[in-house]
Amino acid sequence: MTIQGRDVNQSGGRDARPRRGGQQRVWTVKRTERLTPHLVRVHLGGEDFEPFIADADPERLAKTDKYVKMLFAKPELGLTPPYDLEELRQTLPLEDLPVRRTYTVRSIDHDARTVAIDFVVHGAEGVAGPWAATAKPGDRVSFSGPGGLFEPSQDASVPRLLLGDESSVPAISAALEAMPVGTTGLALIEVDAASDELDLARPEGVEVRWLHREGAVHGTVLVDAVRALPTPDPLPEVFAHGERGAVKQLRRILHNEWGIERGALSLSAYWALGRAEDGFQAEKREAVGKIFDE
Repeated sequence: MTIQGRDVNQSGGRDARPRRGGQQRVWTVKRTERLTPHLVRVHLGGEDFEPFIADADPERLAKTDKYVKMLFAKPELGLTPPYDLEELRQTLPLEDLPVRRTYTVRSIDHDARTVAIDFVVHGAEGVAGPWAATAKPGDRVSFSGPGGLFEPSQDASVPRLLLGDESSVPAISAALEAMPVGTTGLALIEVDAASDELDLARPEGVEVRWLHREGAVHGTVLVDAVRALPTPDPLPEVFAHGERGAVKQLRRILHNEWGIERGALSLSAYWALGRAEDGFQAEKREAVGKIFDE
């Protein structure tokens, strides 16, 4: 299973708005935490923390799904960030170039001058996960950003529905924390097993329900759980991010069947089964990569 990052808007397309902070910067690992068997939190900081904050669009920093693009190089090549990608393209084979992965910013600690990013880890699979699993203080990583689009309504009377898998736990967690007191709703989160659950801060009226995959095809447990729900009245504000095939099925339920308008839906594919991020990103320009049928 490959869980990678994303760069999409509410209709599943690329966010084409110009953004500040797009230049390559470098963070230093300060510490790491193993949150669950498959989730590692890396706290990053260093001298580029202040420029990251100062140069970022303040509106993007306020988004609960804000993300950065990170560059990872093969350790055996001994490359030092930041990377001169143009020069490296002239000297290295394609398979040895640093690869770009997209990750949600879980939180920003202005007092500690650190940024926390959660990585899904499944052994040696992928690029970023193994890096996070073995990261130690002093390690350096290149990044650019942030981007981001979603911010929960501050109207507590609006019901909420949050849907996702491991890849969307950071954004769902941040959204729950940003909701006003008195908010009601439901969060359905599909993970491997009970050991992957987290205690999430949330308004008292929002239920968090963990769904255990336990060998089922990724996304099917989540989709089945949503399909089993009665059509809500009133219709909720929705945040549904995760595996592309599952998000497409959720769109059919939420938009086509329940009738939730696109403006009340934040639907994004963070990754796709059987696709590394490079192929996943390229497919966004094709029909297979679209969440909505245009």
